[in-house]
Amino acid sequence: MSMINLTIDGLPVEAEASFKILEAARKVGIYIPGLCSHPDLPPGGICGLCLVEVEGLEDLVQACETKVEPGMVVHTGTLRVLEYRRNKLAAILGNHPHSCLTCAQREGCSRTQCSSNVPANERCCPKLGSCEVRKISEYIGIKPEIPRYQFLNLPLVLHEPLIQRDYNLCIGCQRCVRVCRDVLGVGALHVVEMQDRSVASPTGLTLAESHCRFCTACVEVCPTGALSDRDLYGSVSPSALVPCRSSCPAEIDVARYVKLIADEQFANALAVIREKVPFPATLGRVCFHPCETNCRRGKINDPVSICRLKRFVADQDSGWWRGMQKAALPTGRRVAVVGAGPAGLTAAYFLVKLGHDVTVFEALPVAGGMPRVGIPPYRLPRDILEREIADIVRTGVRIKTDCRIEDAGSLLSQGFHAILLATGAHGAVKLGVPGEDLTGVFYGVSFLRQVNLGEHVPLGTRVVVVGGGNVAMDTARTALRLGAREVLVYCLESHGEMLAFPEEVEETLQEGVIIRHSRGIKSILGKHGQVTGVVTIAVDSIFDPEGRFNPTYVDGSEEETQADSVIVSIGQKPEPNFLGKLDGITGPGGYLSVDPKTLATPAKGIFASGDAVSGPKSVIDAIASGRLAASSIDRFLGGNGVIDEELVTREPAVAFIGKVEGFAGMRRHGILRRPWRPGPQGSSCPPGHMMEAKFAEVEQDLLEDMAVTEAERCLRCDLRLMIAKPPLPPDHWLTFDAQSISRVPDVEGVYQLLDKDKKLLAIVGTANLKHSLEEQLEYADKISFFGYEVEPMYTSRESQLIQQFLQEHGCLPEGTGDMDDLF
Repeated sequence: MSMINLTIDGLPVEAEASFKILEAARKVGIYIPGLCSHPDLPPGGICGLCLVEVEGLEDLVQACETKVEPGMVVHTGTLRVLEYRRNKLAAILGNHPHSCLTCAQREGCSRTQCSSNVPANERCCPKLGSCEVRKISEYIGIKPEIPRYQFLNLPLVLHEPLIQRDYNLCIGCQRCVRVCRDVLGVGALHVVEMQDRSVASPTGLTLAESHCRFCTACVEVCPTGALSDRDLYGSVSPSALVPCRSSCPAEIDVARYVKLIADEQFANALAVIREKVPFPATLGRVCFHPCETNCRRGKINDPVSICRLKRFVADQDSGWWRGMQKAALPTGRRVAVVGAGPAGLTAAYFLVKLGHDVTVFEALPVAGGMPRVGIPPYRLPRDILEREIADIVRTGVRIKTDCRIEDAGSLLSQGFHAILLATGAHGAVKLGVPGEDLTGVFYGVSFLRQVNLGEHVPLGTRVVVVGGGNVAMDTARTALRLGAREVLVYCLESHGEMLAFPEEVEETLQEGVIIRHSRGIKSILGKHGQVTGVVTIAVDSIFDPEGRFNPTYVDGSEEETQADSVIVSIGQKPEPNFLGKLDGITGPGGYLSVDPKTLATPAKGIFASGDAVSGPKSVIDAIASGRLAASSIDRFLGGNGVIDEELVTREPAVAFIGKVEGFAGMRRHGILRRPWRPGPQGSSCPPGHMMEAKFAEVEQDLLEDMAVTEAERCLRCDLRLMIAKPPLPPDHWLTFDAQSISRVPDVEGVYQLLDKDKKLLAIVGTANLKHSLEEQLEYADKISFFGYEVEPMYTSRESQLIQQFLQEHGCLPEGTGDMDDLF
């Protein structure tokens, strides 16, 4: 690498010989403004704001295009340069709405009440509060004689997915064109002329017809708001940009493993999942995938089948990830986990990997908790779950089944240093109606547990299921497989209000179950102690005016329905029969009381997680709870709480994604299902091989080519996080120390306090700037920088600055909210 020496603004600079002046200046922290330049893009040479003066040259040169030379002497702030920049900026703003840049109320603008001298078509662009044009304009200076903006009424495109375009805001900087063409390799944008103005536009009639990949990188680099997120507003957070990752309770890096599947790196994809969870194959079948619900691809047509992709790589498991695991040294600390469900086993898995000795106690004869005894095999085959539990045992976790704990607190006196209570919610919620004590009345979770443990369950041929949730759907479909000829589900909700997931309802209906909506159970009928039917009644309302569950019914709407058995599936609750002498850790309903940040109970050394704390939730929620418990227990035992390990080395990201013809129209692969068919009439509980056939898995796996093409539908939303932020004008914050404060005047004004990362802590108006700042010196360990403005109307100015911060960040500065005790 050849290096040369030059001087910029009197500072000696060593730079690569291939550098442009702009690059060399940035490397040493010298700011040169520009609206077309960007750290990730090739030079644009369009805006003209980066002009600098080079000794020996008559004309000014563009810093973004001029290569450095040995001995070159560059001046970035001469009067000639500054005047030229102001003229160039005036020309740019002549074709861009700029009333908000010069409005006296621009700081603290409410966005609802606008000054009457600001034309309606110049008000409140999407970048208000985070506008790069504004910050550069304030740095360069806006000339008083700037020409008035002429509104041309150029197109405003709001109907396309994810990205909206306002050609009136475009300044022709071509950042979007260059990032799409030169960085991503897509080429969906080009420059066109509209009413003698150069603007960026799709190459086709629409973004979809231009083969846009909808990654929104163009939005990220746009300095003006001409391109903006259709569904996101203001300063957009990483969690909003990559919602598949942020909505996963277990924090699985969804975007990363989907990309690896698209690249056919299946073993690596599985390892990325296993960095966070020990149950990928289980989750690939039973997760309710909030990642898919929030997938931005769904705004175009269908979300990516993330859950099925997880299942695909889990079922392709070669075991490669095992060799990438690292064993921690034994800590000598012992942990008891009560309950071998997903929360308890997840916590045990991560704690063992940290070197702790973990024993799991399970009251049932099998491990697995609700996934093993509460989810039917046609959704989650037993061998899948058992294989993943075996992997957990292989790490060193000991599981003792048929081992009921009567007094959890006593485990601390048996040599355990910490206890995790992860007992789930296996108790049934009852209807509370006459006839509920009849023979033939079952309860959802206990019924499924009996079936999954191979017990005989005599249902008869006509079964009524009560409830509208996922457990009710499982019990109804299980009843069919046990020989019932007719299964009727009664639920309080309408079809659209059912608590069960739509796909579960759809599959239940497809198998022949009848669902009767908006009807409740008034009583259960019987004869000689045996169920003979139910009396149902129409629902008038489910909730009272305060939103509390309080169903009311329509008098005179009663109907009788014959039934041989009734399965009540209206909810589950914990059964805290394992606490013994342990007092003070349960709350209303028998749920365990914990600190939500640590899952620690009021009893020292005892933690709780999963459904026993939260109530019935999903498997992924239980796993996430187990992860938090493992981290907290490790910290309690003297560790740092870091439970994850890197199984796959993160390679440098490649932004090139290329052009894909018809990308927007690529549809989600349909779900392959093995249809269930009722067998011949006979025993209500079929023997061995017949039972296995009846409970065969319904949903089939993706084929390899299907998985790859499905992963290729991903928008790569995470690419936007890889794009560097453009350099902004330098701030004028001062170091927070006594020497700096000594130079502050004793007058009215407003000061701002920042931490070491220049995150704003407080905005405070005061009658004496110096005195107030001196009072804050005792908090110098929290404050690193400050700034101030002399302002007699300091109360009004304080309000303006706080309002401005609120508009940009959606919250108050910490020091004016949660940190009022300090400031």
